[in-house]
Amino acid sequence: MDAIIYNAKGTESGKVTLPENVFGVAWNANLVHEVVISMQSNARAGTAHTKFRGEVAGGGKKPWKQKGTGRARHGSSRSPIWVGGGVAHGPRTEKSYAKKINKNVRAKALAVTLSKKYADGEIFFLDTFGLTEPKAKTAREVIVNLGKVMKDLPRKRKNAALVILSARDVNTEKSLQNFGNMEVIQAKDMNPVEVLTYKYVIITNPEDSLAQLSARVSSKAVTGKKI
Repeated sequence: MDAIIYNAKGTESGKVTLPENVFGVAWNANLVHEVVISMQSNARAGTAHTKFRGEVAGGGKKPWKQKGTGRARHGSSRSPIWVGGGVAHGPRTEKSYAKKINKNVRAKALAVTLSKKYADGEIFFLDTFGLTEPKAKTAREVIVNLGKVMKDLPRKRKNAALVILSARDVNTEKSLQNFGNMEVIQAKDMNPVEVLTYKYVIITNPEDSLAQLSARVSSKAVTGKKI
């Protein structure tokens, strides 16, 4: 299974052989849903916190006597039905939203999402952005050139592309950091959530990037065998 490699001018510059264990995996909606929901849960900060009736100030004195006022009886202004009182069943920082994700399951979900993206024609391979210095103008020119093969890339305002680097590239990272519709990460940090968030996935330096992805997504992880 071969794919075309493009250059910064948007023209073909070669081909690369794609690993079957990364780009030839059948779609599994249940698996992807399980991993995405788990990753989103793990990303929740859980900082929302409300006070119980025993934690709010005041309420030491009975608001009014039990009988004879014609009003409902109350024992404390800390009650949840009082303004300024405690909160019943509110969020607490003690609650953890973390969910365990099996390593092999997460690896297979990445392979499934990449295979789906490639089958839909939304993964492209770029030899390099060719940026010798951090410059947004030059990066914009490359994006416009890539619009020849990714038609709506230059015009898409949100979640246009996820750029994958084989290693840290400060020039590319800084040149693209002001583009709100794109994100730059390394191949070792790829995950199903980010792959599905953006319409296009642009993999630079394909040989090295694919080697890293193939190592992460082992054949045993894809087939579901135990390591």
